[in-house]
Order: sequence, then C-alpha cells, then structure tokens
Amino acid sequence: MSQVIGFDFGTHSIGVAVGQTVTGTASPLTALKAKDGQPNWDAVAKLLADWQPELLVVGLPLNMDGTEQPLTDLARKFANRLHGRFGIKVALQDERLTTVAAKEDLFGRGGYKQLQKGKVDSAAAQLILEDFLSQK
Repeated sequence: MSQVIGFDFGTHSIGVAVGQTVTGTASPLTALKAKDGQPNWDAVAKLLADWQPELLVVGLPLNMDGTEQPLTDLARKFANRLHGRFGIKVALQDERLTTVAAKEDLFGRGGYKQLQKGKVDSAAAQLILEDFLSQK
C-alpha cells in the first residue's frame, strides 16, 4: 500500500492529510502553522519521516472559471520547495470548493464548534487528496 500526503496550502495555515492509493481513502492529520506560506520545515520533515509517502499532493487554488489567482503561484512555489527539500514527487490537484465542502461536512458533524481553522484546513486537504486518488 502506497502512502500519499496531501496539503491544503495557505499563507497562514497548511492543512495536511494522509491517504492510501490502494483504498483511495484519506484522513485528516493536522494543520501546520505558516508564515507567509512558509511552514516549519522541521515539522514537515517529521510528518514525512513518520508516514514515508511515495507522493505528495498539493492543492492548486484556482478561480471558479479555472483561471489562476495570486495564491496559485504561491502554492506552486510550496510544491517546488517540497520536492526540492525532500526529493519526493509532487503532484498538483485542483482544489476548487474543497474548503466550502470541508466546512459543510464539519458543520454537519458538530456545528460551529467543529469549524476551527486547523480542522477545516486538514479536512480540505483530505478532500484534495481523495479527489486526486479517485482520478488514479
């Protein structure tokens, strides 16, 4: 079974989820605090050491019409940095509406108290990863 880690990139918080290629399922892990899109790289290294993924998937933020936005370039830079630092293959996945879907799901499970930023970001990472795995 191949492990895959997904990231929901943000400039202040980066959601993380882990998935398996055999089952096509994913689970939220944690959210990493970021400063101007830069996480604590030691925390990223620990996640990668713990899970030993064969692939990383980074959500690519696009406008609803498919055009790029300022965050799109930052997400690409984050993906390039992941590959450059850790040498693991990185794929980009369209992430349109994943945060909205994550909020709806979390709210449905427990109301407003479930809508903490870190939970939403990691749930969005889970959806990004599941979308990617479903296309394989």
